Amino acid sequence: MSRKTACFAMAGLTMLGSISQTAAGGRAVECYERVRTPDVYDTVYEDVMISPPSQQVDYEAPIYGARERVVPIYGARERVVMTVPAQVTYEVVPAITRTVYHTVKVDDGGYSWEWRVIHGRKVLCKVRHGARYERVAETVVIRPERTRRTVIPAQYDRIAEEVLVRPEQRRVVDIPAAYQTVARRVLVREGSSGWRRVHIPRHCQD
Repeated sequence: MSRKTACFAMAGLTMLGSISQTAAGGRAVECYERVRTPDVYDTVYEDVMISPPSQQVDYEAPIYGARERVVPIYGARERVVMTVPAQVTYEVVPAITRTVYHTVKVDDGGYSWEWRVIHGRKVLCKVRHGARYERVAETVVIRPERTRRTVIPAQYDRIAEEVLVRPEQRRVVDIPAAYQTVARRVLVREGSSGWRRVHIPRHCQD
């Protein structure tokens, strides 16, 4: 038990004794009254965050435009664009021929036996035949058949292509936290209760 509590207890006992004596007709020598010390408060000011820090992204879409240009067949700095690619075809060129005629011996001739009627008499005769010739045609190849390779060049045309005028842009904006000063009452010291000695003339005094 603390010293302050013990004093309050003793004071309570003494007062009870005084009350008992007064009720019995005795004289009060000490008097006490109950007192209450209120709580003590103070006002403090503090910064309170009402919104946390954040980021805002501003976005601007890219801008495109049409530009017409002639695409060269050969370019050192520009990209070559073909509307129709080159093609290679193969064609068979027939042979060139000519007809040449020759006289050739088709039969060497010789002797044969045949029946003949001479002066009313039927006789078997040995007959001599001369060589037989005929005119024949011969096809001569002047130039043989060949395969001809044909290259069809690529086709280029005037085209309109989409070019990027300005790329997309993103800008990040840092938004700091927002604070607000608020007042708040805080308890500085708690109140207490106890007994206080009083002096009442002609009633409660030594």
